[in-house]
Amino acid sequence: MLTRIAGVVGTALLLGATAMPMATASPDPKPSTGVGECTFLEICVGAGTGGTPGADGGKHHTPGKGSDEPTVPGPCIVTKMDPQPPVGSSVWEGHKPGDGAIYTRICPAFDAVGNAGGVLMGPPVTFWSAAPPAAAVDPAQLAQQALDKMTLRGPDIASPSAVGKYLIGMPTWLWVRESPTTYGPNSASASAGGVTVTAVAKVSRIDWKMGDGSTVTCNGPGTAYKASYGKQESPTCGHTYSSTSAAQKGAKYTVTATSTWTVDWHVNGGGETGQLTAVRQSQLQVAVGELQVVR
Repeated sequence: MLTRIAGVVGTALLLGATAMPMATASPDPKPSTGVGECTFLEICVGAGTGGTPGADGGKHHTPGKGSDEPTVPGPCIVTKMDPQPPVGSSVWEGHKPGDGAIYTRICPAFDAVGNAGGVLMGPPVTFWSAAPPAAAVDPAQLAQQALDKMTLRGPDIASPSAVGKYLIGMPTWLWVRESPTTYGPNSASASAGGVTVTAVAKVSRIDWKMGDGSTVTCNGPGTAYKASYGKQESPTCGHTYSSTSAAQKGAKYTVTATSTWTVDWHVNGGGETGQLTAVRQSQLQVAVGELQVVR
C-alpha cells in the first residue's frame, strides 16, 4: 500500500498551517526506502519503480474502487540535501557519499478531520536515491489549485427578470451583468517547488434553458435592452415564448443559465501552458402570459 497515515494525525497536523521547512538531517536519521514504508505522518505517493521515491512526478494516488483509503492531494516536493549527511550515517543505507545522494521529500498531508488539505504538509522524509528523482511539481495540478482559489459564480442574470410578466410572441432579451466573479476575467496563482502557475478564467458561453423546452446558446453576455429598441429582437441573445407559463408550478417557467468558464494557464517565466474549464449555474422563475384585448 502506497499510502499510510500514522495514528495521531489531528494533533500533529495542527502544529502548522503552511508547508514545513526542509529540516537538516541529524547525524543518524531514520532511513526510509519510500517503497511501501512510511514514517510518522508521511504520505507515500507513487514511489515509482526500482526504489526511487517520487519517480512518478508526485501525481495523485487514487485508491481502488470501494476503498476507504483517502486520495492524496499532491504534489510532493523533493529536494537534494545540502550539505549531505556525514559518512557512516545509516540514511546512506550502506552506500558511500558520491554513490547517489540523499534527498528529502515532503508531501501534502490531511487536516484534523481527515479531509485532503493542500496547505498542510507532512514532515520531511529522508531517503537515498541512485539518481535524482523525477520533478515532483505538476504544472497542470498547480493550475487546478489556482482555479480552486478563484471565486467563480453562476451568471448574474439581468434579463429576464423574476419581477413582472413577459408576453408570448414578444421578444425577450437575455443578458447578464459582468463582474470578475460572474463573468471574468478572474485570475489566481499557485506555487510549489519553485514553480508558479497563473490561471485566468473568463466565461466563453452561456447556455439558457428557457423552461418551455427551448435552449439558447449565447457566446457573450448579451445586449442590454433599452426602451428605444421597441419590439425588435435582441441582436445577440434572445428568445420569444410561444406559450404561457400558466400550467407550470407557480405559474412560472424556471429559467436556467449555465456559464462555461475557459481557464487559460501558464507557467510564470515561460514554458508549459494549458487550458481548463469550469461550469457554474443560476436560476430564476419567470411568468409568461398573453396580451388580453378588451373589446
